[in-house]
Amino acid sequence: MTPNLPTNWIRPLRWPEAQIAIFSFLLNHPWEMLQAPLFKGMGEGAHWEQVKVCTLAALADALISLLSFWMAAAVAKGRLWLLKPQPTPWFAYMGSGLGITIIGERLAIGPLERWQYSASMPIVPGLEVGISPLLQWLILPPLVLWFARNQLLGLTSRS
Repeated sequence: MTPNLPTNWIRPLRWPEAQIAIFSFLLNHPWEMLQAPLFKGMGEGAHWEQVKVCTLAALADALISLLSFWMAAAVAKGRLWLLKPQPTPWFAYMGSGLGITIIGERLAIGPLERWQYSASMPIVPGLEVGISPLLQWLILPPLVLWFARNQLLGLTSRS
């Protein structure tokens, strides 16, 4: 039996931004946990402290996904570009997210001194950032888009 939820509570879940944020967080959190040993100090700290750091990082990843989604929406001239994928908004989404990731990593390991890579983190020559954050943005966002699109299509077919 499906509970009767007020429609004003459900409506925000039909927004593409909600799906992007939810799936981005759900996919990025395990990645953050798994890549933790590639960052100095993350393997030695208390478990709960590491969980909190990874949760904040996954929330930041979800924010990057949202910003990239809005960049793609600007290019597509609409928020529903996800329902009928086109190459230009997809490249805008991926490109802006990758750019934000590279700039964010460079700032975090450089002047902001937010974190340091451990010796086991492979560094991408020329970019001087770790490979794991780059692979994270190249692998997970297409999955986020796929899950979000399928969820939105399922929600619209049930209306």
